[in-house]
Amino acid sequence: MLVPRHRGQVFGGAQGHRGSGWLPELTILVIQEPESKHSFCGYFQAPGKMTTLTRQDLNFGQVVADVLSEFLEVAVHLILYVREVYPIGIFQKRKKYNVPVQMSCHPELNQYIQDTLHCVKPLLEKNDVEKVVVVILDKEHHPVERFVFEITQPPLLSISSESLLSHVEQLLRAFILKISVCDAVLDNNPPGCTFTVLVHTREAATRNMEKIQVIKDFPWILADEQDVHMHDPRLIPLKTMTSDILKMQLYVEERAHKGT
Repeated sequence: MLVPRHRGQVFGGAQGHRGSGWLPELTILVIQEPESKHSFCGYFQAPGKMTTLTRQDLNFGQVVADVLSEFLEVAVHLILYVREVYPIGIFQKRKKYNVPVQMSCHPELNQYIQDTLHCVKPLLEKNDVEKVVVVILDKEHHPVERFVFEITQPPLLSISSESLLSHVEQLLRAFILKISVCDAVLDNNPPGCTFTVLVHTREAATRNMEKIQVIKDFPWILADEQDVHMHDPRLIPLKTMTSDILKMQLYVEERAHKGT
């Protein structure tokens, strides 16, 4: 989906310097997307009856936001490690989703990532997020790679008591494993790379953003067009998942000539 050039806004984000110890600046990018035309329907299967279940029932918006925020935190750490945006010495091996992952042990970087996702979480909860994008930038702040997480949450859910959140951890584990080995299909990045985080929202989301205190606590700036688009990138699909509560796909847009 194309991003409207005049609508981008930023409410808190990130840039960090590869291998130098520079910490991110708070510059999260939020870009409006037109309202989705997709619709979903589903039913809650209970013994002896079938009932429609909306996202408001059982606070499913919060459940999905919790799941996605936790996953995205792990994914961002791992992308920064695998693509060597920061030196490997600041990362430690941990276990998440029953697989080993690399997580930063730098307090300020960790706090930045947590603050970033803390801002995104209310938008996830309201089903206002269409994409979360981790952008790797070269020294001139031109994107060399864009890790795109496309997220779809059905407004009506098809869920039974047995399938509630079942297999989601296993599906997310597959995403983590794909990120862990993505350097095998990507070219090396040039030295001195930084990163930033973009959040593509539905058009209606902006009207509600100023009412959310956690977002009000971060400055807003216009999104930079060069962070949003790449000219004729190479597209590398990594993983797709479909579950009762969430659909998500991850792909990488890679610049053809990185100048390494």
